[in-house]
Amino acid sequence: MLKKWIYDATITIQESVESWPQALEICAKPLLDLQVIAPEYVTAIVEQHRTLGPYYVLAPGLAMPHARPEEGAKGLGLSLLKLKQGVSFGAGEFDPVDVIIMLAAPDKHSHIEMISALAELFSSDEDMAELHQANTLEEIKTIIDRC
Repeated sequence: MLKKWIYDATITIQESVESWPQALEICAKPLLDLQVIAPEYVTAIVEQHRTLGPYYVLAPGLAMPHARPEEGAKGLGLSLLKLKQGVSFGAGEFDPVDVIIMLAAPDKHSHIEMISALAELFSSDEDMAELHQANTLEEIKTIIDRC
């Protein structure tokens, strides 16, 4: 199910980044290129992070940045950034983050199926352990194909 949204063009693998805002920008690039989000979507995530803290860091090493539909989401989409060296998001024990999955939804209802597929991935300790260890596009796609 996830392979409908996470595929070659929406997966980025990088050695490291200098900061969490840079990680968000790199993660957002495929969604920007596909015109699923507008640049202000990323700005909204950064501003909310600065106001609320890292609200989208869900578990050790895992972030799912997102903003409200009206903040620049033009369509439904996911992008995945896998860092070989994690980066601090200021999320305490959940840092460093090495798996970042950006979610965009144009309304409050269309992403239910997507969230359900992500929940399946996130609730599998085995899949998540493999994702944190993955270093290649093929390894990531194998995990995504199972969900």
